[in-house]
Amino acid sequence: MDRAVHHEIAGVAIPDLPRHMVIGGREVDAANGERIETVDPATGRVFADVPSATLADVDAAVEEARKALRGPWRATVPAERGRILNRVAQLIRRDAERLAVIETLDSGKPLAESRGDVSTAAGYFEYYAGIADKLQGDSIPLGPDYMSFTLHEPVGVTAHVIPWNFPLVTTARGVAPALAAGNTAVVKPASQTPLTALALAGLMAEAGVPAGVYNAVTGRGGAIGDALCGHPGVDHVTFTGSVPTGINVMKVAADRVTSVTLELGGKSPVVVLADADLDAAVEGTLKAIYMNAGQVCSAGSRLVIDRKVHAVMLERLVARARQLSVGHGLSDPKLGPLVSDSHRRAVAAYVEGARARGIAVAAGGVPVEVAGFEGGYFYAPTILDAVDARDAVVQEEIFGPVLVVQVVDSAEQAIEVANDTPFGLCAGIYTRDISRAMRFARDVDAGQVFINQYFAGGIQTPFGGTKLSGFGREKGLAALAAYYQVKCITARI
Repeated sequence: MDRAVHHEIAGVAIPDLPRHMVIGGREVDAANGERIETVDPATGRVFADVPSATLADVDAAVEEARKALRGPWRATVPAERGRILNRVAQLIRRDAERLAVIETLDSGKPLAESRGDVSTAAGYFEYYAGIADKLQGDSIPLGPDYMSFTLHEPVGVTAHVIPWNFPLVTTARGVAPALAAGNTAVVKPASQTPLTALALAGLMAEAGVPAGVYNAVTGRGGAIGDALCGHPGVDHVTFTGSVPTGINVMKVAADRVTSVTLELGGKSPVVVLADADLDAAVEGTLKAIYMNAGQVCSAGSRLVIDRKVHAVMLERLVARARQLSVGHGLSDPKLGPLVSDSHRRAVAAYVEGARARGIAVAAGGVPVEVAGFEGGYFYAPTILDAVDARDAVVQEEIFGPVLVVQVVDSAEQAIEVANDTPFGLCAGIYTRDISRAMRFARDVDAGQVFINQYFAGGIQTPFGGTKLSGFGREKGLAALAAYYQVKCITARI
C-alpha cells in the first residue's frame, strides 16, 4: 500500500516519504516482500511503511559494501572523497525543511529541534570532508640504515546501528567519519524511525557517492541487528542505544573479533552550587532534561543541588515546567510526544513507582492529552524532588521528561553524588568559582563535562562515556580512530 501523504498537519506540508531500502545503489524491497509500519507518535496513527529486511538483505548489503570498498571508493583519491562529502552536506542543507518534517513525523520531536538536527547532520559531513585528505601517518626514526613509516588505512565495512531518538544526526555522526577515512557503510536505522536514513541515501547518490558505499536496510532490531553486527563481512560496528542491547552487540561482534564503538545510556548530573547564577542554572537545567522530551542519552536527568538554593530553584523550575507547551512536533511546541505508547507506559511506571514510595512529585507526573491529537504519546514535564541516592529513579535511565532532584550540603558531597550511578556519560556544573568547577571536572566520572552551560561544545568535541555509558569516542578528531587502522612499514636501506 502507498502511504505517501500530501495533506498538512499544523499548517506544515508533509512531503513524499521514502519507501525502499537502498542496497548497492538500488532502491529495493525486502527479499520476502514484507513491510513494517511507522507511526506518528503525536497521533498514534500509521503514516508510512518500509521494507522489513531479511537475513538475505543484510548479506546483500554487506556484499555491496565490500565490492565498493575494493572498487570505486578505494580508487577515489582522498581529496575527491572530501569534495563528495561536501556535496552531501550541501544537499542536506538544500533539502533541510523536507528532512526536518520527515524527522518530526517519524520521531515526534519539535520541528525546531529537527531543523537543528538536520543542520548538525550537514555539519558532520562538512567537518569530516575537510579531514579526508589529512589522515596521514608518521615517520619513525630507527637510524640511518632504516626507513620506517605508518599508513592510515580504512578498517573496511562499517555497520551503524542507529537509535530512534536522533535518527539523522546519529547516522551522519558515524557515517561521515567512516566515509572520510575510506570505509563503506551499512546503516540499520531503528524500526520506529527509519525514514531519514533512507532519504539520506538519495542525497548520497546525487552527490556522487558510488553505489554500495552507503547502504540502508530497515527492519526490526533483534535478528536483523544481530545479523549485521555479527556478519563476517563487517569490520567495525558503531552502536548507539540501550545498555542491554549494547552488551548484546558487543557479544555478537566478539564472535568475529570485530571492533565496536558503544554509545549507551546515561544518568547525567547537573550540579548547582550555592554561588551559581540561578538564572543560567534554571535555563540550563530545563534544556538539559526537556529537550526531545528527555529522550536523550546525554540528558541532564539529575539535578544535584546545594540545600541553600534548593527551595528557590525548585520553585522556579516547577513554575517553568508547568508553562512548557506540549503538542504535535510540527506545531513546534517545547515538548513533543514520547516515541511510542509502550515507552510512555515505561516512563509513567517509573513515576508511579516513585510516587508510591513517597517521593514528592513537584510537577507533572501524568500523561497529557493534546486537543486534536488524543492518540498521541504525550507526557507532562515532571520533577521528582529530594530523592534518595539508591532509588531506582536515580540509578536507572528513565529516558523521558523526568528530572530527579538530589539535595547536597557541599561541593565535595556533590561530586560523590554525581559519581554514584553506574553511568558516566556527561556532567554539568553551575558555579562562579572556576577553581571549584575545574576540580569537579577533574574528579567527576564522565566523558564530557560542561561548566555554566549544558550541551556545550559541538561537532568538534569528542563524545562518549565511561562505565555503563560505553566506550570509544564519536565527534571531533577522536572519532576517526575507530575508522582507520595503522599499518607500519619498515625497510633496511
